[in-house]
Amino acid sequence: MIISLCGFMGCGKSSVGKILSSMLSCRFEDLDSCIERMAGKSIPEIFSEKGEAAFREMEKEALKGILSASDGENIVLSLGGGTVTGPECAELVRERTFCIYLKAGTDTLVGNLREDWASRPMLSRNGETPSDMLALRDRIEELMAARSAIYEGVASAVISTDGKSFDDIAKEISGILH
Repeated sequence: MIISLCGFMGCGKSSVGKILSSMLSCRFEDLDSCIERMAGKSIPEIFSEKGEAAFREMEKEALKGILSASDGENIVLSLGGGTVTGPECAELVRERTFCIYLKAGTDTLVGNLREDWASRPMLSRNGETPSDMLALRDRIEELMAARSAIYEGVASAVISTDGKSFDDIAKEISGILH
């Protein structure tokens, strides 16, 4: 079984995924890290040099590669924040994984992203990163308005992450799976 974690950037997909894979004694894959290995570049470099459309194509190919190579193996897969915004990726996730949407409120996301928003290309608007917390909050709310229904549409389960530790979230997911 492939357990995928979807949700907005900064909701804890990678951190929870590592803990969950350890709890379940299975492999952990981070889709963004896989893309960076394939490209030999960081995600901000890919966005800067090739643009979002090229990144999304690389993301789709990396997802297909992980899914086809799984061969029945149990895997916890952390998806990128925008992976399921593409119809083909959303369908692959819905059909081939047990997807859990880690749903975080704006305050949680602002708190988690306030230190590294410069490394998150989708937080920039017209090439400019948010200049303050209010601009960051506005951009998160703008993207979440477009994405939250998509996340819910691909998810087999939804877990609120607000006020919870990564360990507690992983335990909650484990409880759903068993």
